[in-house]
Amino acid sequence: MKVLLRLRDALLTVPTWRDWQEALVLLTLFGIIYLPIGFSLNFLKFQPESNWQTIIAVLFSSFWMPGVNEELVFRGLLIPRTGSRKWAIAFSWLLFLVYHLHPFVPAFFRTPAFLIGAGLVGIVCTISYLRSKSVWTAIVLHWSIVASWLLVLGGLDLFRSQR
Repeated sequence: MKVLLRLRDALLTVPTWRDWQEALVLLTLFGIIYLPIGFSLNFLKFQPESNWQTIIAVLFSSFWMPGVNEELVFRGLLIPRTGSRKWAIAFSWLLFLVYHLHPFVPAFFRTPAFLIGAGLVGIVCTISYLRSKSVWTAIVLHWSIVASWLLVLGGLDLFRSQR
């Protein structure tokens, strides 16, 4: 029951303007750190999607998965909003990484370049969640990073090549 109350509170807490500003700073830091890594490992490539139907579909679907679904579990459910949280934060982050290794994911999810990116996504989303106490900033961060990767930085091409 306590976990459901935690999830309810994470969903109902409305982020402040400052929370959104901090999320934007975290997004910028993510880009500053990860873009050079992703490009140097040939994981990222500038490849913008031009089909508007694909763009809309990706924006909608990536909001729900991974945005909402993963953030509700890995931040909203697993990280307490108060009290001693160090072990819960570490466990949540580690479980987030391990989740991306399950047997049904594409092979490129197991590459160092992807896992470094996923690890950094987990860090920025966790920081945003802890600071705002709202899962919404983490959802928007996760969504914007994944949607950018899919629609601009070659992510869709990686998925298409796995078929």
